Amino acid sequence: MAKITYVEHGGKEHVVEVPAGLTVMEGARDNGIPGIEADCGGACACSTCHVYIDDAWVEKLPAKDPMEEDMLDFAYNPDPTKSRLTCQIKVTDDMDGLRVQMPEKQI
Repeated sequence: MAKITYVEHGGKEHVVEVPAGLTVMEGARDNGIPGIEADCGGACACSTCHVYIDDAWVEKLPAKDPMEEDMLDFAYNPDPTKSRLTCQIKVTDDMDGLRVQMPEKQI
């Protein structure tokens, strides 16, 4: 179980415990976190679960695969270093303390 902080664009924080094995997107969905729409349900076929990873966590997460890189081209205002699709990040116990910031909007 990892405590993950989801930060809305306006600054409101939601700290939730997400079981290992779920994705960061599923943690948001299961806890009613606004700002992560996940229209494709986690199939990496849209960019509506886009977030910015906190600087302290960018290097700690597994690298993006080519499919995620391609889908991030469709995200709102992607950052080449910090942008990730939460459907592609499997939660592990080592991710306790992860912070993600939602963009202004999802497209």
